[in-house]
Amino acid sequence: MNDFRLAVLPGDGIGPEVTAEALRVLCAAADLFGFRLITTQYAVGAAGVAESGEALPLTSRYGVTDADAVLLGAVGHPSLASAEGSRRPEAGLLALRELLKVYANLRPVSVHPALRHASPLRPERLEGVDLLIVRELTGGLYYGEPRWRSELEAVNTLRYTTAEIERVARVAFEAAEGRRKRVTSVDKANVLEVSELWRDTVSQVALDYPDVVLEHLYVDFAAVRLVCDPAGIDVLLTENMFGDILSDEAAVLAGSLGLLPSASLGDGSGLYEPVHGSAPDIAGQGVANPIGAIASAALLLRYSLELEEAARAVEEAIAGALSAGYRTADIAGPGERVVGTREMGEAVVERVLSA
Repeated sequence: MNDFRLAVLPGDGIGPEVTAEALRVLCAAADLFGFRLITTQYAVGAAGVAESGEALPLTSRYGVTDADAVLLGAVGHPSLASAEGSRRPEAGLLALRELLKVYANLRPVSVHPALRHASPLRPERLEGVDLLIVRELTGGLYYGEPRWRSELEAVNTLRYTTAEIERVARVAFEAAEGRRKRVTSVDKANVLEVSELWRDTVSQVALDYPDVVLEHLYVDFAAVRLVCDPAGIDVLLTENMFGDILSDEAAVLAGSLGLLPSASLGDGSGLYEPVHGSAPDIAGQGVANPIGAIASAALLLRYSLELEEAARAVEEAIAGALSAGYRTADIAGPGERVVGTREMGEAVVERVLSA
């Protein structure tokens, strides 16, 4: 029996609720496929500030670097909205990504046939949607220096190197080789010198992947394409901030942010988290959608633990629960029965165990 060390950071708001369901599904997969998870929980975000005064406490830093994979819930709390420095919950997330050296964020987006009503787009526009957003995660405006603010002025620095662009571009092209062999690279090269470098570097990398078609889009038109022709996109490659924005826009395709998973990969332990935030307005009510967290657990099985069969079993269990009519409030249509976080998790667990 293989043993895997899993660092679990439930975080804030609905993070602990959805993470608990993802863990239950992972344990079901472990029982079915014969591996063992050794889980340890650590604080991050507002929970980290409450524990140690910092959004990513020292004990959490040690714990995640010693793990085979890291499962994260969400960070953010209204009481710390105006906090600065390492007391900002979001600072813990940025520090975690930098610590783990996870430079490529993968966000798959597909549309379950039973949930077409949940999207504001017409059903015909959702036909055939199956795209993968590859977002650079440790560079750009979120990490650039110098950065500062005075009462009347503020500065953030947008900086990328060719090495940073090349490594995430290769992740996108390699993913495309196993998909529909098309990469759509997003930039603002008509305005920004950094985007000129991005476009030139991605074009150079493309020469090593002759079977993959590369197209370049300005970010504003990419936003239009996402809603007007989403099925025409295979792999969408973006820098950090553009990817942050466009991946949230892509949630309208699936029908809810609560459905979307992510995997952050690089040189250390992989980091897995749902795309949604901490949603403090519904925290503690047992109504949050755990599918994004459970689907992130499937990606954890696939990429960090290299258990493809188990990953597929979890994804098929999610699809089976949705096909059977299980709906949390965010994806429920008129007349559909609404279940809570726990019941949705149980529906997936049952289907994993019967795989």
